[in-house]
Amino acid sequence: MAGTDIKEVVKEKYGQAALRVKSGGSSCCGATPASELCCDPITSNLYDPAQAQQIPEEALLASLGCGNPTALAKLNAGEVVLDLGSGGGIDVLLSAKRVGPTGKAYGLDMTDEMLALAKENKRKSGIENVEFLKGEIENIPLPDNSVDVVISNCVINLSADKGRVLREAFRVLKPGGRFAVSDVVTRGEITPEIRKNVLLWVGCVAGALQDEEYRQHLAAAGFDQIDIEPTRVYRAEDARDFLSAEGIDVDALAPQVDGKFMSAFVRAVKPSPQSGSVCCEPTCCS
Repeated sequence: MAGTDIKEVVKEKYGQAALRVKSGGSSCCGATPASELCCDPITSNLYDPAQAQQIPEEALLASLGCGNPTALAKLNAGEVVLDLGSGGGIDVLLSAKRVGPTGKAYGLDMTDEMLALAKENKRKSGIENVEFLKGEIENIPLPDNSVDVVISNCVINLSADKGRVLREAFRVLKPGGRFAVSDVVTRGEITPEIRKNVLLWVGCVAGALQDEEYRQHLAAAGFDQIDIEPTRVYRAEDARDFLSAEGIDVDALAPQVDGKFMSAFVRAVKPSPQSGSVCCEPTCCS
């Protein structure tokens, strides 16, 4: 699929998810009532009850992530955090509470319905140090060297130009800033038939990079201290009901999927002059 086509499919999917949440459903399983467990093994059961109590229920229901970057990332009081593909705002609101009133959390999303839901969740939460921006993660609408931490929750894999996303994340991070995202990654060869399936792409599978490719893209963007830590490893059987509902032959899929797809916490650091990196800007060593 062309990048523009992928973007439109993702935008439609996430817009529909936001509307379902507003009508009392869950984002992860179509018309599944909010009171029922999500049937998607990638997006379900990511936030503990203590975290869930800190934010509006709609923010939790709208989550289509694959991990919990706010639980794994180190966030300090007074820092500026940017969430790429912020959806209903759950990770932005949780980050804002952790950085406190002297810090700030930005959420960036391209979907009008998700932005509207996120702003409503901000109002309900009463958290003030939050700002939601409309834009694409390939073109972040923030200045260079303006953010301490970039987080994201299963969104970068949906981009058709992941290298550009990582270069943009590097650009907006301050020297010494941290990249700390949850994403789906793969190990081993994945057949083209799996990768071209739009349903799996939007479901966070077909767009995933191999772990070594991810490392290479991060290094090419300029990051160092790169680490990829698996947090969930998926088997087709775990998602039998979910995949069968999408018309997918689970038994045929299993040999191509089992052990090859996983959620991972991806960490990296933008070098600073103090760490021995080369000064490449007129003012960076002043």
